[in-house]
Formats: sequence, structure tokens, C-alpha cells
Amino acid sequence: MKTLYLDCFSGISGDMTIGALIDLGVDIHFLEKELTKLDINSEYQLRFERVVKKGISATKFDVILAENEPDQGHHHHGHHHHHHRHYSDIVEMIKGAAYNDNVQTMALSIFEKIGRAEAKIHNIPFEKVHFHEVGAVDSIIDIVGTCILLDHLEISKIISSAVPVGNGRIKIAHGIYPVPAPATLEILKGIPIQATTIKGELTTPTGAGILSALVQEFGPIPSFCVDTIGYGAGTKDFTEHPNVLRIILGTL
Repeated sequence: MKTLYLDCFSGISGDMTIGALIDLGVDIHFLEKELTKLDINSEYQLRFERVVKKGISATKFDVILAENEPDQGHHHHGHHHHHHRHYSDIVEMIKGAAYNDNVQTMALSIFEKIGRAEAKIHNIPFEKVHFHEVGAVDSIIDIVGTCILLDHLEISKIISSAVPVGNGRIKIAHGIYPVPAPATLEILKGIPIQATTIKGELTTPTGAGILSALVQEFGPIPSFCVDTIGYGAGTKDFTEHPNVLRIILGTL
């Protein structure tokens, strides 16, 4: 049985997950082609590059948002017209995209986990959640892309390590918040989190949603035969450790 182990020693985000899955050897063009089914190609470009994080070679994945107004490419400011997609719009987009049942079910379940957490934190109806933090286009690509790759790799079971969330404060759309952000912590209910002294956000809402929706068990690396290993790079650099997600594909 094809089993994937997520070694989240530096946390997890959507872009780290896609980077690591591509690093296993999946053809980037396959992912690009499958993502065109969402019919939002004009809104983004994908960028993959090899980076070295503290001596570890990894794949760095980025979603570059198309410029709809002059904001110098700082796509996290979110001044774009595609900034407010509601949860219900995203569900329609995924359902209309002609993916197989496995991809569709996985993607919808991740979005639902994130959407329900955001709704609870902000006390708004679930359908009315905007994906702002989860930056609409970035998160759609990160989440659907992850599901496309997991399906393509024919993964039967996903196991994960406990997950460090980080410490300190983070600036998000609503102001200065504790780490982990409230929605991230809500999504991580039932998941073992791990103490760390690192300042900064290690696990994002998207990363937490992937764990919550798709991982069957949490614990150490299982007894299995290792086939391939992928490293996906995060954006930040830390002084003491490589900021990468390691994934191990093996046979149980």
C-alpha cells in the first residue's frame, strides 16, 4: 500500500506541500495542465525553483498572482479584484472543474475544514467565509494542486509527525495576532502539536487543513519500505534548522 509520511519538523504550508510532492519526481507540466481545469489561468502563474535551505536541496513552489493593478508584485497585500471569493464560490469552482471523485472529495474536505474554522473564529455563517488570509487564488492552487498530486501518486494512506506551530506574533489582515493564528489552532484540534522555541508562523491554515482533512494517523516514521523522498522549501529562513517539509513515500 502506497503510504506517504509527512515529516513536519518545520511545520507545514500549502506551498511547502506542493514543493515536496513535486520534489518526489512528479512532472510539473502534469500539475500545470490539471490546474487549468479550474479555469482561472489568467489569474496566476506557477513558479518552481531549486533552493538550498541550510544545506538541504529542496523545491520551492510559488503562486505568482497576475497584476491587476500596480502593486509591485507584493501579492500578499491582497488589493486584487479576486480577493474576495466566498467559500461557496470555491466549492462551485471545484465541483465544476471535472476532476475525479478522489481529487474533488479531498479538495472540498480541506476547504471545509478551513472554512468552518474561519466561520467559528469570526462568528459568521460558513458559506459567507471569504478566503482572505488563505489568499483566495494561492490557497485554491495550493489545496487543489496538493490533491491532484496525491491522487496522481496513488497514495492510499497518509501519516504525519506531530506538528510545530511556532511562537510569537504575526501580522494578518485583522491586525497583530498570536501564533498560531486562531483559525490555524482551531483547524489543528485533535492533531498533536509540538513544542518549539522558534519565533514565527510555522504552520499555516492551509497546511493545517491538509493535515486535518487527509492524515489518518500521527506519530513517528512508520515501519515501511522507503521509495522516494521529497523536500519542499518554505519562504522563511531560520537560523537553527532548514525550513523544509520532508515527505517520504514508501510501501507499507
